[in-house]
This record gives sequence, structure tokens and C-alpha cells, in this order.
Amino acid sequence: MAQTWLITGSSSGFGRLLTEKLLARGDSVAATLRKVHALDGLKEQFGERLWVASLDVTDTPAIQQVTSRAFAEMGRIDVVVSNAGYGLVGAAEELSDEQIRQQIDTNLIGSIQVIRAVLPYLRRQGGGRILQVSSEGGQIVYPDFSLYHATKWGIEGFVEAVALEVASFGIEFTIVEPGPAKTSFSGGIVKSVPMAAYDNTPAGDVRRAIEAGSFVLKGDPDKMVQAMIDSVERTPAPMRLTLGSDAFDRVRAGLSKRLAELDAQKDVARSTELDDA
Repeated sequence: MAQTWLITGSSSGFGRLLTEKLLARGDSVAATLRKVHALDGLKEQFGERLWVASLDVTDTPAIQQVTSRAFAEMGRIDVVVSNAGYGLVGAAEELSDEQIRQQIDTNLIGSIQVIRAVLPYLRRQGGGRILQVSSEGGQIVYPDFSLYHATKWGIEGFVEAVALEVASFGIEFTIVEPGPAKTSFSGGIVKSVPMAAYDNTPAGDVRRAIEAGSFVLKGDPDKMVQAMIDSVERTPAPMRLTLGSDAFDRVRAGLSKRLAELDAQKDVARSTELDDA
């Protein structure tokens, strides 16, 4: 049965691929993006099944207005994909205050406000599915991506908590954690002004690798997007969807290390309780 989707950040990358695949299979899409003309070709091809609105997710009142219009004009929306975001690269000391604020406003606060805006509508219609696009960087870290990781780890914690709050309304969440893929993500990366002090550090190594384009991108965006679409048919919704063999291996290794470190502290943890507890 055809479904209706709301997708933020639809002009490129996963958002664009999702929009194309869903329309091709007969679904309807409410697509939001900053440059609405980027979807003119799809609009001409698919007509009323593609609803397009301009949206910058750093503008909270605009999120609320566009969400209200989308539900009013599209009717029931079955799946919401919070996808808008970008990468910020630079050692923490190198980043400007403006870069930090913009990254948090877009990736974290923007995602939070999109979810908050759609919850009343999903609750009133008796449920729905929300896919929050995160990253393997929501579970593991790289030098030079500290603020990006802060937003992704932050949104994952937010989603897990909200999922508990709204489960009784029939609203389910999936956090999507793709590894490196051949999308336009790298072209939208914002970079800090490098400091010489970091040249011979892991941060400098990562910066040079990005500049040289030497990172291996094994992820197939088309397959990843299809896995996201397929996940909506799974009940109950998977809380996390890790995409890419490298992402799976790195996340698994990271979680295993954290669990081993936690287990090693068991005696210390238990020793800090009140004596009469």
C-alpha cells in the first residue's frame, strides 16, 4: 500500500535518493530543502505526489509552519525522515564559535525541533514511524570531527528517550547509522582554519586525508537507502540501523571496548554505594 513520507534535506545525498526511490515505487513525498528548485525535474515528473517546501532547519518557527502545512495538505504522513545535516571538520581548538553554533543548530537542535514538530500530528493520527539519520559517528569517533560527533551522539540520546515517551501512541523510531558512502556529503563539509600546532597529530592526519580524498568510501548509497525503506516494514521498528560493513565492524569494536571497560570497573562502581543501601 502506498505511503506518504516527509523528508528533510531532500536536495541531495540520502534525502534525494529516498525521494526518488519512493516516488518511483508509487509513494507520495513531502520534501523540504533550502533550494526548492533542486527538485523541479521530479516535480514535473510526479506532479501532486511530490509536495515541496523551502526549509532551513535552524529556523524553528519555519519548521512548525512547514510541518503544519505538510500534514494539512498531504493528510496522513506515515513516515518522517529527519535527514538534514552536514559535516564540520577541524580540531576542537581550531573551530570558530560561529562554526560550532551552526553545527549544533543544524544537526542537533534542528533535528530535535523537526521531531518535536511532527509528534503532535503523529500522535493525533494514531502513530507513525520516524527515521533519524545519524551516522556511525553517533557511536564511534574520529579526530577532527568532535562537534559533528557531539551532535550525532546527542541526537541519538534524544531519540532513545523520546521513543520511550511516545511508544504508547504508536510512534516508533529508527536511528540510521550509515558508514562512509559515495554521496555528496564530502562536498558539503565545512572546514576550520588549521593551526600549525595540530599538523603532526591525528587531527592533522585526518585533515590531510580529507584534502587528498584518500578515505575509502565503500558504502553504496542506493543500497543504504533501500535498507532504510525496507526497515519501515519491520515491526517492531529497529532502534538502530547500521549500514555498511566498515560501519558495522567499527561500531561493534567500539561497543565491545566500552563494555570491557565498564566490566573492569564493576567492583569500583559497587563500592561507591551507601553502606546501608
